Amino acid sequence: MANEWNAEEVKKVIDVASEKIPELLNSLSDVLYGKDAASKYAQAIASFYKTLRDSGMTDEQAFTLTEQYMSSLNLGGIFAKAGPWGRHKDEEKD
Repeated sequence: MANEWNAEEVKKVIDVASEKIPELLNSLSDVLYGKDAASKYAQAIASFYKTLRDSGMTDEQAFTLTEQYMSSLNLGGIFAKAGPWGRHKDEEKD
């Protein structure tokens, strides 16, 4: 077959993947969980909560909506639920 790989080609692909994948995961981790991302995340949440309070909501109402907002910004959690390892349709929701 024309699409068969020989052992040397497979080795090259695995070598490149083993070098590049950790770099990619580290970069992604920095984007999601680095100091700059955490600061922006905190500022967005604080601003959201303050806006709710300034509009007349009680502490409890603002807190509940802010928790929901925080969940929507949690990309790691979203990816985990979206993948095959995430929640199944037949499982109960929180």
